[in-house]
Formats: sequence, structure tokens, C-alpha cells
Amino acid sequence: MNYTPQMLQDYLAQKGIKSFKQKQIYEWIYQKKIYDFDLFSNVGKTLINDLKKDFSLDFIKIEKVLEAPLVKKFLFRLKDGEKIEAVLMEHDYGLSVCISSQVGCNMTCAFCESGRLKKKRNLQTYEMVEQIILIEAYIKKRISHVVIMGIGEPFDNYDNVINFITIINDAKGLAIGSRHITVSTCGIVPKIKEFMNLDWQVNLAISLHAPNDTLRSQLMPVNKVYNIPTLIDALKEYIAKTNRRVTIEYVMLNMVNDRESDAMELAKLLKGMNVYVNLIPYNETAHIEFKKSSKERIDKFFNTLKKAGINVTIRKEFGGNIKAACGQLRSESD
Repeated sequence: MNYTPQMLQDYLAQKGIKSFKQKQIYEWIYQKKIYDFDLFSNVGKTLINDLKKDFSLDFIKIEKVLEAPLVKKFLFRLKDGEKIEAVLMEHDYGLSVCISSQVGCNMTCAFCESGRLKKKRNLQTYEMVEQIILIEAYIKKRISHVVIMGIGEPFDNYDNVINFITIINDAKGLAIGSRHITVSTCGIVPKIKEFMNLDWQVNLAISLHAPNDTLRSQLMPVNKVYNIPTLIDALKEYIAKTNRRVTIEYVMLNMVNDRESDAMELAKLLKGMNVYVNLIPYNETAHIEFKKSSKERIDKFFNTLKKAGINVTIRKEFGGNIKAACGQLRSESD
């Protein structure tokens, strides 16, 4: 599950095998959910032996599942013993899973539990794909939406993330529509520009969380490398190139970034751009001092943006009682 359709086709071509075998192999794994090469009855014994020699279908493992209404939190153990997590959320439009892309994260955002867990390594493509496959097997339902927003910065693991999206989007893979896939980044500008040149309809979300450089640099060290003007310029270029709307993620931190003046400054920053703002009630953790904004402060922030003509939503709260903050379950399991 590390191979995209093209990579598998290239592998087969090197062995002088016709390309249609790629589709057959993909169908066995992703459509028929068969994970034993010996059961690939239409593939041929010689190719099966090559596949067994060159590939593995040994999965990562689900170690723990925490459940609450409309949400499940999964802790996975990888083959090297490291742990990652994913969150399944039930929406009125379908089942959405938020997956991890790295073991730990080097972005060290001040409010993020994952930022406490320094990056140990990137996830391989198969380790991202298997999060979805294992969750689908556990719930016995199909996942319709995927967000790459768990532990890690996706654009710090760019190539593996792109391969992952290619596999889950492929008609013979998991067949998840590109408009149902979202990549969330803290704002690595060169990768945003690389991403916008791909010919697909995958959604882009930006973790902004502050309306000015002073505050954002305090909350998010990445801002010292790619500041807000640089990021906004890149987003305007992205929107012009792709004609796609960008989601602006904004976590609501009590008395930090949730004042009416912050909302007015944010509205001014984003005015005229094809974006919508997603206000995120903060999931508090025992290790970090930030507190969740009150409902009243969130509502006032929302109304200020709305009156200024900014498209804005408030994210539904999930899993506050099952350690659903990104990285929280992994942190407390070490």
C-alpha cells in the first residue's frame, strides 16, 4: 500500500508484465479487501511469488479505541512500536476521518498537544492508507471524507502525503472523491505553491489562528519563516490558479485571540478573498495552559466576521471527553 497506481504499473513493466495487472492487484486489496497474496486468483503464480518477495501486507495495529457519541478516537501502534492516532467523526454528510501524517511534529504550535511530541519520523504512505482501511474494518462502514490534520504537518511529509491522496482517490483504490479530501497545513509556502500546480480538486485548509504577525509568531513558530503577508500572497496565488476556496482554520483561545478587535483585524486581512473561516472551539489538555473560549466569546467573534462579510462557520465540538485533542491520546499512552 506504499505504491500509487503508476508506481505499481512501473514495477510490473520492469518485470515485463502487462499493465492491466495493476488494476487487478488494486481491486484485490482495496475493493475486495483481500490481504493475502496467495488468494489473488487471477494474478498468476509467478507474479504472486514476486509480490510476496517484494511487498508486505502486514498492517499497523489498532491498540486502543475511545468512543463517544458521533466520534471515535483510534490509537495505532506502528511496526517499529511508535504510536499515532486518528479521529472518526459522524456528520450529517457522512463519515469523516482525521488522520496523522507524522510521528510527532516539529512545528511546535504553542496550543497543540502534537507540538509537544517532537517529530521522530514521517509516516510512510501505507501507514496513512492503513489508518483508513483499519477504521473502515472496525466500524464496518465506508469512510466518505478524509482530513489530513492529525499528528504532524502534512507538507513536511509532502511526497508521502501526495502518494497517499493519489491512492485513496483512485477509482480502483479507496475511491474517495478529491473534493472530499482536505489537506491542512500551518503555512509552508513553497509546498502550497507546489500543491496548487497539481491537477486535482483536493481541498486546502490553512491553520492561521491569529490575525497579525506578532500574535501568530507567539503561537506558531512557522510564522517567523513564512509570515502572514507571505502566506496571504501565496493563498491569493493559489486561489487565482485553482479557482478553489481555501478554508482558514482559527482555534478559539480564551483571552488570547478571541477579542472583537482580533475578529475585526481578521476580517480586514481576509476581505475579498475566496475563503471561509472555520472557528474551532479549543480542546483543552492537562499539559497546556490555554483555555477554550466561552460560547459567548465565540458567538461574538462569529457575528463580527459575519457582519464584515466573511464566510464563517463554528466547528461542531467532538470528543472533548475522549482525549480528542490532536496528539492527546498518544501523549497519555506513552
